Amino acid sequence: MGALDGIKVLDLSRVLAGPFCGQMLADNGAEVIKVEAPGGDLNRGFPYALGDGQTSNWLAVNRGKKDITLNLKSPKARELLDALIGKVDAVIQSFLPDTAEKLGVGYDRLRGLNPDLIYCSISGYGAKGPLRNKPGYDTMVAAYAGLFALTGEPDRPPVRLGVAAIDMSTGMLAYSGIVSALLARERGAGGQRVDASLLESGVTLLGYQGVAWTAGGVLVEREGAGFTRISPYGVYRARNGELLVGAPSDAMWAKLCDVLDAAHLMDDPRYASNETRCQHDDALRADLEAILATEDVKTWTGRLEDAGVATAPMNRLDQVLQDEQVLANDMVVTAARPDGSTVDLLGLPFKLSGTPGKPGAAPPEPGQHNEAVFADLLGLSQDDIEALRKDGAI
Repeated sequence: MGALDGIKVLDLSRVLAGPFCGQMLADNGAEVIKVEAPGGDLNRGFPYALGDGQTSNWLAVNRGKKDITLNLKSPKARELLDALIGKVDAVIQSFLPDTAEKLGVGYDRLRGLNPDLIYCSISGYGAKGPLRNKPGYDTMVAAYAGLFALTGEPDRPPVRLGVAAIDMSTGMLAYSGIVSALLARERGAGGQRVDASLLESGVTLLGYQGVAWTAGGVLVEREGAGFTRISPYGVYRARNGELLVGAPSDAMWAKLCDVLDAAHLMDDPRYASNETRCQHDDALRADLEAILATEDVKTWTGRLEDAGVATAPMNRLDQVLQDEQVLANDMVVTAARPDGSTVDLLGLPFKLSGTPGKPGAAPPEPGQHNEAVFADLLGLSQDDIEALRKDGAI
């Protein structure tokens, strides 16, 4: 069994955060019904185009779902939506608050249709405050939440994160909120609203850097690939590429010097403590890279790992997604398409031993399951469905 077998979810969300939440629910056994406008989700047109009308944005967050189309501006489509709300356990939506109300998918209205409903609203800047109706985009919210201020080299302009960290983490947090609410409902709490936002996720990602300010007034700034308060810790050049090396304690510094056969560095008074190493970080970098230049990255990472020194190669994406450790933990999975072909996608980021998740079929085409969903859940006939299609409701 899956952990969420029997749970039905209506996914009205778009782009990345909400759909990723829905995908994790589907991976764990929930029946997730993706609702698109007849023209399709915006995500189908975002980069990267992979041919045959497919994009990596769409494929990354929509597997295992059924797909129906509803034109929420149509009265008949709203009637269908209302009927579906009475049949599901949870709904995910990512419209702006005022837009949600105009489309008839606001919390109060849907709760009136199904008091046991778990209603998850995903917004850009939160459910309250003056920016509650401001559209949220991952990169813009990353700047607003201070993540740009922490990313890049200290003497150069800020740079964006190379991944949609806020969108994807918001999807994870929305998933945890929905599952928490489902558990509370089992214990008698009834339905409730779950709010998640890109801004709240971004502020949460500040972690210890944020607490350095709130608790101690310390304003952390960009530090590049390393840390200004720990040395050595950062990216260093070897013979054929770069690797990360970190020695956050004197004991690990001693191990590093041993691996490098560099007793002279251990004896150098400039490097006697972390404090003095930080003061002479440029000189230490030059000394370390002179030694690292004698061997390739694979040799050094092997030796450092054997000695218990923190290290990692600077992998490209193609190296990561073919890596033995990544594959051993099922982080690349194969999904079947309706035509019998397959596509490789990214795996579920957490594992359950007793009720393991099971990645489903490849993301569906728009309206692929109109007939099945409307017939199975609402009892509509083929003639009923065809009439709705001609009316423009689906």
